[in-house]
Amino acid sequence: MIEKRSIALYIILSIVTCGIFGLVWFVMITNDLNKLSGQPNSTSGGVALLLTIITCGIYGLYWAYNCGEKLDNIKNSRGIPSSNSGILYIILYLVTGGLITYALVQNEINNLV
Repeated sequence: MIEKRSIALYIILSIVTCGIFGLVWFVMITNDLNKLSGQPNSTSGGVALLLTIITCGIYGLYWAYNCGEKLDNIKNSRGIPSSNSGILYIILYLVTGGLITYALVQNEINNLV
């Protein structure tokens, strides 16, 4: 079961913990998207986080784009209009270090749940 999460609370927790909670949020988002997309065997949140750390953030760019693609596919399968949000997520990931991307993806997950 995927639960709706408070975006404001998660942003505050990420800031207060100097980004450590942001890593936990990253894992939660990844696992939730895998469940929503019907691809539970996709790269898990823990593996995605490890790959992002090992590649010094380069995998994080792929992750951001992939989130956009998964959300677009989920919306299309439900008959909801979608746009190519993967590019937006990459740009925001680069500019904000991921926090705004996490918030936008979480908002989409909350709307789809």
